[in-house]
Formats: sequence, structure tokens, C-alpha cells
Amino acid sequence: MSRLTNKVAVITGGNSGIGLGIALEFKYEGAKGVVVGRNQETLDRSVARLGENFIGINADVTNLADLERVFAATAEKFGKIDIIVANAGAGAVGTVATFYEAAFDQAIDLNLKSVYFTVQKALPYMNDGGSIILIGSNAAHRAYANFTLYGAAKAAVIYLAKGFSSDLLDRKIRANVITPGTTDTPAFDKFVPVEQMEAVKRHFADQMPIGRIGQPSDIGKTAVFLASDDSSFMLGAELLVDGGMTYLSK
Repeated sequence: MSRLTNKVAVITGGNSGIGLGIALEFKYEGAKGVVVGRNQETLDRSVARLGENFIGINADVTNLADLERVFAATAEKFGKIDIIVANAGAGAVGTVATFYEAAFDQAIDLNLKSVYFTVQKALPYMNDGGSIILIGSNAAHRAYANFTLYGAAKAAVIYLAKGFSSDLLDRKIRANVITPGTTDTPAFDKFVPVEQMEAVKRHFADQMPIGRIGQPSDIGKTAVFLASDDSSFMLGAELLVDGGMTYLSK
């Protein structure tokens, strides 16, 4: 039997990459719901893949009014919400010598503040006993060059899973965090020329103890576990889904 039959999920950043990978695995397990993103073209493509039980909502997760609109619209269409995946975020590349206040604020707004308020704005529409899934990064554990601020924001997100779980004990809402490593997503397109893409991916794969980079479905399958009753004894936990990079790489 599908583990998420009739569960209602909202996945921010669900229009591509890891978010879409999570949404697709949710679909396979019987869930319905909403993917949220800012790019209408990729939203439309993702909904076409997800089918009639999912809709796309164009919204900016750093805008609190947009977040309120997302959850109100979801509840109006599907009823109460069972699963929140706060996935939206982006790598902030730079060092302490090059990241100034405007860039700092933008990175923190997207990678930390939006996570906090995604959860806060969802709560009035969530069923008791629901599941909150946050997306961290193994940059929170490893000092990758030029990822100081991004790693710090993700370290805070990992803590939020603990804090949210404590705050919501009376409602039996569990918050947990998935920490991916290098994953094959469209983010590569932003930083790597097409002609170098395969060589760069091979380089990353060679650095990973498991011998390959992650796929969105790897994260999606883990999210299904955390969204389902299979993980009912887990709250405030972090699951490292990074091919062994954090604990096994040199």
C-alpha cells in the first residue's frame, strides 16, 4: 500500500531539482498537493509530470504575504495540510572578505528566514500529527571554499528541526531535516559551462566515497520515509544523504 495515500503536501522549490524529486516520490506514494516556485515555465513542466493531483503556485518564499497565500490556497483546494517540505534555497558563493550586507541579507532571507516563516505560516493549516521536512546541506558540516554563509545558514536550518519539534510537541507535529551532498540538479547549469558539465560531475563523483553524485530521487525517497508513519519515532533528527561525504571522505 502507498505510504502517503491522500496525504496533502506542500513542497517549496518543488518546480525543479531536489524539490521536484521529492514531489515525484510523494506522487508515487499516493500524496497530492502543491509545488511552489518562482519560475512559471518550470512550474508548468513540473505539474505536467506530477499529474492531476498536484497544482503549482507561483510564489516567492522570502515574501511573507506570498507564503500566507500559498497555504490558504492549498487548504482551500485540498483541505488540511499533512506535510511541509521547506526546500527552497540557493547556494550563496563568496567569502567573509567578499560578502557584504546586501548579499548577506539576501542569502539569509532565502536560506534561513524563509524556512522559519514557511513553517510558521503553514501551522494554522496543518493537521496535528503532521510532518515538517527541512532541507539542509553537508556544507553545514564541511568548510567548503566560498560557502561560508551558505553553510552557516544550513547549520541553523539543522537546528530548527530540533527547535520546531520541541515547540510543536503538543500538536505531535514532527520536524526533521535531510542533509544532501552534491546532487545532480539544474544548479550545475548556473555555474558550469555545458561543455565542461560531464567532467565536473565526474570530478565530484570521484570525490564521493560512494562513487557517484546524488540524484533528486535519493532525497525524495528519504523524504517519503520522513513524511510517512514509518518515521513516527523520529523528531528533531538529521538524516545525512550525502554519499558518505561528511563522515567518510578524506
